[in-house]
Amino acid sequence: MDKQPDIFRRPLVDVQGIPVFWSMAEEWSQVESFEARPDDLLIATYPKSGTTWVSEILDLIYNSGDAEKCKRDAIYNRVPFMELIVPGFSNGVEELKVMPSPRLVKTHLPVQLLPSSFWKNNCKMVYVARNAKDVAVSYYYFYQMAKLHPEPGTWQEFLDKFMTGRVAFGSWYDHVKGWWEKKKDYRILYLFYEDMKEDPKREIHKLLKFLERDLPEEVVNKILYHSSFDVMKKNPSANYTTAPKSDMDHSVSPFMRKGISGDWKNQFTVAQYERFEEDYEKKMKSSTVKFRSEI
Repeated sequence: MDKQPDIFRRPLVDVQGIPVFWSMAEEWSQVESFEARPDDLLIATYPKSGTTWVSEILDLIYNSGDAEKCKRDAIYNRVPFMELIVPGFSNGVEELKVMPSPRLVKTHLPVQLLPSSFWKNNCKMVYVARNAKDVAVSYYYFYQMAKLHPEPGTWQEFLDKFMTGRVAFGSWYDHVKGWWEKKKDYRILYLFYEDMKEDPKREIHKLLKFLERDLPEEVVNKILYHSSFDVMKKNPSANYTTAPKSDMDHSVSPFMRKGISGDWKNQFTVAQYERFEEDYEKKMKSSTVKFRSEI
């Protein structure tokens, strides 16, 4: 029996003012009471900001650059998406419960919705932020292929939703600012997608220092190679091609689409750009976090 109408393309539901998937909202108590462990490493991002990339890098670090070990399973099983709960389909909380430590945990939650056990246990966290215009474009294509999201509508309609925070996981602006503020008080390494594109090796060294791990340079070079966009795009355990087609349709748009910085220039009209920039200035002027829209 085709379950698609039951699960997919349903409207988002608010949890404490943040739009999330209907099934997450229904099972919110499970997410809220998630038990973090002190040696968990949390990978936090707004969607389409380099989550899978940094997850692959960290799994390679945890496995001392052994690329074969990192092909043991799909990335979404190696680094479970904590709050993703879809009946009969996925439950990140349950997957993590049975996972041996040390765990890599993925979240897209804004800082105020993160389960309190992460703060109580003073877990280390890696946050990756990407410039808003590239995120908006990548998210638009992702909405088209990942059917748990509502229909994206036209690019203009989606951009309006993005600018007003009416997309899954809410406002990009609030998300990046919230995590930026939190790093003053907790063990959060805040990375930028653009920096990772510019000099991935430098950013891998930042991660190693943060994790207090030492790896020989040849292992770092191996990690650099296996986490490159071209290698990951061909790797079924990293590129999401193993996800069911009913959930993610790569023929609409591949999960790993371009992996570049500045692709927004191919999508925004001049009018959209000007309106976006004006709105951006207003929303970001109170924050010290600064982004580059190209490198």
